[in-house]
Amino acid sequence: MQVNNHAKLEFQSLPANVAFARVTVAAFASQLDFTLNDLEEIKVAVSEAVANAIVHGYENRTDGTVFISMSIGDLALELKIWDYGVGIPDVKKAMQLTYSTDPERMGLGFVFMQSFMDSLHVDSTPGKGTTVTMVKSAVSKVTV
Repeated sequence: MQVNNHAKLEFQSLPANVAFARVTVAAFASQLDFTLNDLEEIKVAVSEAVANAIVHGYENRTDGTVFISMSIGDLALELKIWDYGVGIPDVKKAMQLTYSTDPERMGLGFVFMQSFMDSLHVDSTPGKGTTVTMVKSAVSKVTV
């Protein structure tokens, strides 16, 4: 992907920062010709990825750091969201509908990410962390 604009974000693993990440990514993504519905879907996918990093990656510890890399190409937004938490021992299993390591959660995070974004890739190493890469295509070229 030819990159026309790029930004990085890092923040403490606090639940309050999920909303911060949502609106920051949506503001960045609005440089492309996304519909309001597309922006809402991007915000949900970001929320799920960031919440997973906080709840599962850092096991609700508030001393971790969540990172987001945002890139805009001619017709797409690429997001990388990562943590240096506990990692996922079985990514394929974790991506199954309703699977969760937390019985209080519904296990739909990866399902939402997959359905709202055009592509989703999860790379994880137990004890080292997880990186979620998502791409969403836009209708027309950058309006910067």
